[in-house]
Order: sequence, then structure tokens, then C-alpha cells
Amino acid sequence: MTADEFNEKYSDYLEEGHYGLDITIPEAVEYLDRAFEGLIRIPGFQYSQIKSKYNTARFYSNLGEILGMIGRDIDRAIELKLDFYLQVEEAIYRRSGNLMNPF
Repeated sequence: MTADEFNEKYSDYLEEGHYGLDITIPEAVEYLDRAFEGLIRIPGFQYSQIKSKYNTARFYSNLGEILGMIGRDIDRAIELKLDFYLQVEEAIYRRSGNLMNPF
């Protein structure tokens, strides 16, 4: 699944005016797809952006508003998992002989 396919699949949960998922690492998209199977069961759940900024993941949702601290903890747990995928992808990229970071 691509990021575009992910955003299409979960378009009902994407906040209006936002672009959604912007990470293209296949394993990260697969992880998010599995995570969203549970998240979309939370009444009122929406997400706005899932991206890499300065090679760290950012996951923006309304879980903090809905669930308070637990929601913010869920957001952070997702970011930490995505950080792992970003770090692995960067290590693979650097070992291929490229010095520039594409992320």
C-alpha cells in the first residue's frame, strides 16, 4: 500500500484541508494500516498529518482531545514506532553509499 492509497482508504478520518500521510516507507505504511484498524474504532477519531520532520516522525490526530493523556501517549507511541522505520531506512540509504539524507 502506498501513502496515497492509505489516505484514500482512511479519507473518512482525515481532517478536512489536511494531506494526511506523507511517509512513503512501505513498512511504515503497513504498520499504520494495522494501527488504524483499531484507531478508527474510537468514536470521533481523526488525523491530519503523518510526516517526517528533521528525520523524526510527527503524528497529528485528535486523540489528545478525545482521550486526554492516554490519547497523547498513543500519538507518541506511534511516533516512536515510525521513528524506528525512519532510522532503519536512513541506515540502509547511507550504507548504499549515498551521503545525502533524502528524508
